[in-house]
Amino acid sequence: MISAGDFRNGITIEFENNIYQIIEFQHVKPGKGAAFVRTKLKNIINGGVVEKTFRPTEKCPQARIDRKDMQYLYEDGDLYYFMDTENYEQIGLNADSVGDALKFVKENEMVKVCSHNGNVFAIEPPLFVELEITDTEPGFKGDTATGATKPATVETGAVVYVPLFVEQGDKIKIDTRTGEYLSRV
Repeated sequence: MISAGDFRNGITIEFENNIYQIIEFQHVKPGKGAAFVRTKLKNIINGGVVEKTFRPTEKCPQARIDRKDMQYLYEDGDLYYFMDTENYEQIGLNADSVGDALKFVKENEMVKVCSHNGNVFAIEPPLFVELEITDTEPGFKGDTATGATKPATVETGAVVYVPLFVEQGDKIKIDTRTGEYLSRV
């Protein structure tokens, strides 16, 4: 159990039969009346964000989230298969639970599978990936004063906006949290 006075960003709690992660919290002491804690909570199952206020003495059970490194094997229809590299067990997850987390992940790369009480709710890709550009238009000379970009398709099929000097066949580094081009490799 964790009291509302001990809330911090990133803590996961069980509240109203749901699992929430604290995105933002603020201790408020009004001039009149009792103090309270104002929070923004993100439902980790469906992604919805709600705002709740708690008295500092209220207690919530702290949720245990398991993050396990697994290898992404392949996609078969709407199922995605992952393997635990320690005991070689495989699990298949449907497209709903995977979402678009794998748009920058190639087969055989490591990802983190997040679960609560054995129920997988999210896939966390590596923070940075290196992918090869499979299709992009040639850049135009002289149009670089504005920091212009062009769309480029990478080997996983995702589209990334890259600077004009990047060509087809180049390997680039991408931040998977934002989907932004970082550099050539």
